[in-house]
Amino acid sequence: MLRTLSIRDFVIVDTIELEFSAGFTVFTGETGAGKSILIDALTLALGGRGDASVVREGAAKADITADFAVSAQARDWLAANEFALEEGGALLRRVIDNAGRSKAYINGVAATAAQLRELGDLLVDIHGQHAHQSLMKTDAQRDLLDGQAGASGEARAVATAYKAWRALAKQLEEFESNAANVLYERERLEWQVNELEKLAVKPGEWLEVSNEQSRLSHAASLMEGAQEALAVISEAEDHPILSQLSSLNQKLGKLADIDSGLQPIVDLIEPARIQLQEAVYALNDYLDRVDLDPSRLRTVEARMDAIHSAARKFRVPEEQLHEEHARLATRLSQLADATDLDGLRKQEEKLKAAYLAEAQKLSATRAKAASSLGEAVTRAMQELNMTGGRFEVALHACEPAAYGVEQVEFLVAGHAGVAARPLAKVASGGELARISLAISVITSNATTVPTLIFDEVDSGIGGGVAEVVGRLLRRLGQERQVLCVTHLPQVASQAGQHFQVAKGTLDNGKTASRIDVLDAKSRVEEIARMLGGLEITATTRKHARELLAS
Repeated sequence: MLRTLSIRDFVIVDTIELEFSAGFTVFTGETGAGKSILIDALTLALGGRGDASVVREGAAKADITADFAVSAQARDWLAANEFALEEGGALLRRVIDNAGRSKAYINGVAATAAQLRELGDLLVDIHGQHAHQSLMKTDAQRDLLDGQAGASGEARAVATAYKAWRALAKQLEEFESNAANVLYERERLEWQVNELEKLAVKPGEWLEVSNEQSRLSHAASLMEGAQEALAVISEAEDHPILSQLSSLNQKLGKLADIDSGLQPIVDLIEPARIQLQEAVYALNDYLDRVDLDPSRLRTVEARMDAIHSAARKFRVPEEQLHEEHARLATRLSQLADATDLDGLRKQEEKLKAAYLAEAQKLSATRAKAASSLGEAVTRAMQELNMTGGRFEVALHACEPAAYGVEQVEFLVAGHAGVAARPLAKVASGGELARISLAISVITSNATTVPTLIFDEVDSGIGGGVAEVVGRLLRRLGQERQVLCVTHLPQVASQAGQHFQVAKGTLDNGKTASRIDVLDAKSRVEEIARMLGGLEITATTRKHARELLAS
């Protein structure tokens, strides 16, 4: 559940720190006070889109932090993504500066907005005030049914199988319509691969032969230089450097026995003598390896010419010729498979059968869930004063698609004795709002997400129905945390925790939202305001007390 929410410099919010309880919590306030800004801020902390416009005027950055107690599922996600638990929970933070740059953190560790969204999906389920509009869309109806059925995994399997099937089917169609070109391409690749196989260039070979050619072509100069250096160091008739250094070191060593002040100098000369001796060994070894070999030089240069010629022909650098060989061989292998028409057809049939098997499993799951969802929403409609109303989920067979072999359509009968019609054709805004709310409440029961948020989903509802809505949300709050932005006193009175959102003026004269948690007395005043407007009377206070006591 959501434990705390900290908002700083967000839209018209200066600084707000909120602590939440379990159960049913409401946010109320006058129109324009900024009730939905809270939901917008939380949405941002959960990885939603944001830009510089969310930063309060004159501020450097907007900073939102949400602290959640986590479920086992969210705890597993944190462990899998290597985020340590923070006091048994998850601390989600989002910062957006006035240039639009965004930073995200999970438990103090830098994260991506996508990671915030992934974790947020396990923590919060938001039902917006325009939920009934999205319910008009076929995709939304299908996703909602799949979620209720617990079939999201099956739906993904169907989409994956469909993608694999259609990709191969497209490949088959392209081959059948372009067989001559494919065969020509295959023959050309066979010739190219064969030529490169004969050349057999090894990885790194160009660098090796280039270095060897340079060494062989300069062998005389290299030998002469090495011999000259060796002579100067150790073989010169007239005082070679190594002999002089050894003699000097011995003399200074004896003198150091007399005056220890010379010992540091001896200590410097001795390593130099050792290094020169090592150089003598290395030069002798080098001269043993360097040889004048014109025959080998001709062989190396011929190999270089062959590699260079092939590289020009295939239009790649010499050092990439081996990679080009591998690329062409892979392409030839793919084309060889593609030109196996019978094999392609059998594989396409196999993938189609696999897709249909997955789709049929999904269809069976959807059919079962469609029946139970229809019955559950129909019961909720009776509570919402739609006596005799009926909700159905129709499954219409369609051509195979990524989402399966049926279209999902929500049908509604507003009252008894009328045929169910598509939800999109329900004329009454009030009916649509009530049906949308019923669907939201019922489908929320199917989720394991611990916190549910309803942002003015009671729009278009009033009177006795509003009281029923409040009871539905309170009942839902017995099982999980429910946060609701509402303008209905009948809904607000059912909550266990009540926040009031209002506009105020800062010391600098700028307008800002403030939020107060209401006690019993102030709740009466707020419910009375919601009942009767700005002028609160003894009658509205009495009515408010009655609502709170009910």
